[in-house]
Amino acid sequence: MFAFIAAAGLLFVQPAELDTIAATTLEASGAPGVAVMRIIGDEVETGTAGLRAIDNEAPIGRDDLWHMGSNSKAMTATLVARLVEQGVVGWDDTIAQHLGDTVPDMYPAYRDLNFRHLLSHRAGITPNVGMVAMIAFNQQGASGDPLPPQRIDYARRVLSPAPAVEPEAEFLYSNAGYVVAAAMLEQVTGESWEVLITREVFEPLGMTSAGFGPPGSADTIDQPRGHRGGLFGRQAMAPGPGADNPPVMGPGATVHVSMADLALFLQAHLAGARGEVTDYLSAESWTVLHTPPFGGNYAMGWGFNGTQLLHAGSNTMWFVQMVIEPATDRGYVVAFNDGRINALQGPVGDAIRAMAQ
Repeated sequence: MFAFIAAAGLLFVQPAELDTIAATTLEASGAPGVAVMRIIGDEVETGTAGLRAIDNEAPIGRDDLWHMGSNSKAMTATLVARLVEQGVVGWDDTIAQHLGDTVPDMYPAYRDLNFRHLLSHRAGITPNVGMVAMIAFNQQGASGDPLPPQRIDYARRVLSPAPAVEPEAEFLYSNAGYVVAAAMLEQVTGESWEVLITREVFEPLGMTSAGFGPPGSADTIDQPRGHRGGLFGRQAMAPGPGADNPPVMGPGATVHVSMADLALFLQAHLAGARGEVTDYLSAESWTVLHTPPFGGNYAMGWGFNGTQLLHAGSNTMWFVQMVIEPATDRGYVVAFNDGRINALQGPVGDAIRAMAQ
């Protein structure tokens, strides 16, 4: 038996096969809960298994929200493409052009680097700020302090020291680079990254469930909760400052969204990668997003292995793998409310292979 849900021109299906794959994946992983999704053209199939939290009997729901972690990067890169098409910024706009006045002690090697470097992890910027700074940003996030000034502070901290590797020539995965890119957008527009990505990505694509930080309420288990290890075993983390990266890191790390709305995002990228005409972005912009600008295998928020665009995300309490295959017009997602990345990679691969058959 299965049900049909129509949304945004796509056909959403919940077949028994996907629930079976979800159940098998759950058993192999030992995770509290899992969702799996397969996109075939305009049809989207989902399956779920397990619990929202290990200390509760609430089952994973079809419309539950999943923390995307670093999959947020593909969304931020898409935001930049939208603003490039509107003439607000350009791909080759430099860090100094937009942050030179606010980061006066910027290390000279960063000044002429641009959005292409930042979004492809070719800017040489350290992956993250230090632990002491992370604690401070967590406290500011908990206090609800405005985020654009925090992102300028973050940019100062990572742009003042010398690059960790040679810019452009070497790849270094960097959450910090995406915060710097967002700070540039915020300086140009006078609006926060949260406002910009909602207006330019979530709303046009119909992603009504998209938001920021750990989903749900701290008082009731109305959404899946991330899980982390500790002295007394895994613990379900109630939404709050300890359940996610600090909000300043949002551009690379904090989006949450339902599987159905994630499908809308992936479907747009599938269409663009296949060369289909879309009214969301031009063919040129899709090509920029999906092509590694300096060689290697990382484009703009997407890894590229020759046939697939893919990315994974985790804030150490969740793990979500997304894959799209333009040649076959297919996509696959496996999502856990569990952050044991090493233990989950095998079950993720098995689930994707099962959905691909």
